[in-house]
Amino acid sequence: MGGLPAGKVEATEHDYAEWERRVDALMILLSGVKGGEKRMTVDELRKNIEALPPDAYDRMSYYERWVSAITQTMIQRGVITTEELGRKMEETRRRERQRD
Repeated sequence: MGGLPAGKVEATEHDYAEWERRVDALMILLSGVKGGEKRMTVDELRKNIEALPPDAYDRMSYYERWVSAITQTMIQRGVITTEELGRKMEETRRRERQRD
């Protein structure tokens, strides 16, 4: 975290969950890697990951940190508002409850 010693990194291959693949694809699209419009930079992603409180950083997985950082960057750039995000999150919750 922020250049602090974190111990040995275990390099292992694993399958990714569908939501993790989607987060990765979202990052590729937003950063313009495939020639699209650049909506964010890797530096913004990193800055917003490093801005997470230590307890949140420790609790979150790698891609959960990405989701948080992407969200913060989109809010900071004015692409979305917190109100729009809240409405979409509530719509998603309602759909999930209807499926159960």
